[in-house]
Amino acid sequence: MNTETNSNKESLDNQVVIIGAGPAGLTAGYELLKEGIHSTVVEKDNVVGGLSRTVNYNGYHFDIGGHRFFTKVQVVDDMWHEVLGDDFLTRSRLSRIFYNNKFFNYPFNLTNALFGLGIWNSIMIVISYLWAQVFPQKPEKTFDQWVSNRFGRRLYKIFFETYTEKVWGIPCNEISAEWAAQRIKGLSLLKAIKNTLIKEQTGNKQLVVKTLIDSFKYPKYGPGMMWEKVTDILNRDGSRVLLNSDVSKIYINNNRVEKIEIIENGNSKDISGNNFISSMPIRELIQKFDPPVPDEILKTANDLKYRDFLTVSLVVKKKDVFPDNWIYIHDPKVEVGRIQNFKNWSKDMVPSEEKTCLGLEYFCFEGDGLWSMDDKDLIELGKKELQQTGLVDASLVEDGTVVRMPKAYPVYDSTYLESVNTIRKYLNDIGNLQLIGRNGMHKYNNQDHSMLTAMLAVKNILGANYDLWKVNADQEYHEEISKDEVTDFKALSSTQPLVPETVTQSPVDIAIIRAFARLDKLAFAISIGAVAGMAIFLATLILILKGGNVIGPNLNLLGQYFIGYTVSIKGAFIGFGYSFLWGFIFGWLFAYLRNFFTGLYILRIKKKTEYSSFKDFIDYI
Repeated sequence: MNTETNSNKESLDNQVVIIGAGPAGLTAGYELLKEGIHSTVVEKDNVVGGLSRTVNYNGYHFDIGGHRFFTKVQVVDDMWHEVLGDDFLTRSRLSRIFYNNKFFNYPFNLTNALFGLGIWNSIMIVISYLWAQVFPQKPEKTFDQWVSNRFGRRLYKIFFETYTEKVWGIPCNEISAEWAAQRIKGLSLLKAIKNTLIKEQTGNKQLVVKTLIDSFKYPKYGPGMMWEKVTDILNRDGSRVLLNSDVSKIYINNNRVEKIEIIENGNSKDISGNNFISSMPIRELIQKFDPPVPDEILKTANDLKYRDFLTVSLVVKKKDVFPDNWIYIHDPKVEVGRIQNFKNWSKDMVPSEEKTCLGLEYFCFEGDGLWSMDDKDLIELGKKELQQTGLVDASLVEDGTVVRMPKAYPVYDSTYLESVNTIRKYLNDIGNLQLIGRNGMHKYNNQDHSMLTAMLAVKNILGANYDLWKVNADQEYHEEISKDEVTDFKALSSTQPLVPETVTQSPVDIAIIRAFARLDKLAFAISIGAVAGMAIFLATLILILKGGNVIGPNLNLLGQYFIGYTVSIKGAFIGFGYSFLWGFIFGWLFAYLRNFFTGLYILRIKKKTEYSSFKDFIDYI
């Protein structure tokens, strides 16, 4: 990481070079500009926004995948509002699953799903779920194991397998479980208990963590509007965004990037800099190093795989087609994976109220049959599959276009993690190069995660020492930080230190941890037994010392319970033994029952929290 200080801002001016004009690259340029530092952003495409672009086809705007704007990171949300202002809309969400010629509510509504699948399927789903809870698959290495352990094998086969394999193009047993664990994170158990207790005590529903389930933010003319505005700001205020500029070489000298060579509209040009930020795919980055990297590093980079994507956008001569923002297509009989209704994202996306624009999303590999198909044939395929699903009569489609997006998703196969770690280790020695964004880190980040890596990269240039790889790796880092913490980058750093530090907890957290901690049955039983034994022992000694007629009644009373007991020194020890034994038994039983019922309560909270987190699971696939 670079360790320049704020006093060196002038020397940094116009010397920060950013590769890639997607959300990550443009966020880096925007944050640098706020610090008074100009940058040069190079983008090989002729438009900005990367996967978050918006295409304008004859006045019809459509996304490449549909991008909701949602984050729990305040600094990211602040930037969206700064740039978009009144053009940042709040949208209600409606989405469903199309499976077996039926529609199912999504996020999952258990009652709707069970009734829609029929009695027999419902019974088998419940049995399969219970089996998975009692006999989970261990070790949990693959995606299918990860999902099956949480939903049961049968529900996994019905709702997850087909769609996931459409998206990724590989069997689910070849996808890493780590991918699912990274993308789908429930609340921590501590926070789940805290939220449950507070909710039960106060009835305050606003304390429940808001999710993507109900609503989301969205720019008036799609996500590309955000990044077009950022580009205008950069170009207006002294930075540069160069389009049609493909990086052909990255020159390394003395473990630093010295300059890059770009091909801009057919002409070669060198751009020098003191600091470099890259959001280009790691595989391409490594391939462009000069001098070349060692053969084993190049081979490792070439092992990284990507999933490509294309959208068939169709104009339909109908005012209202279906009410959903989008529909997941789980039917294996058609190749389309998801259908977006852009008019339901924002009415301004479609120029005519009497027409609708649909985006049919196909997942593919660059060069395969779908990718190579002629645009006219893809449009015909889209019309045919719309008809096949029963959503739209093909005769109502009056126009269409196709947009292809290479390297849309980094693939998490069985070898990716080792490859990324090897490359990271190699790049650690290059002091003025930072990787950001989804493809830049080969990490399936959301848009806000990518933006946050860029923000922290800028802070590193100014003298901080953030580990960018921690973003979207630690749940507490990017989703559960308080507003005050996330607004302050110094406080933010304590959530993902390069060197482990002790994590401090609030008094409420400490109280909850203590209240729900397991009792050690043996220790508790010994403690209760010892206290009971000493009570009888001391009581007997007091009676001996007191003497008189009172000895008789007490002797008779205690003797009924403790055979052989007398008010004597010997009896004191006998009483101690009896009391210790019964105290031990009752203490052990109490600890056992307390742990058992506390465990049931925690399990209920955990399952409820997991269901709440997992019911929009497909959104993250």
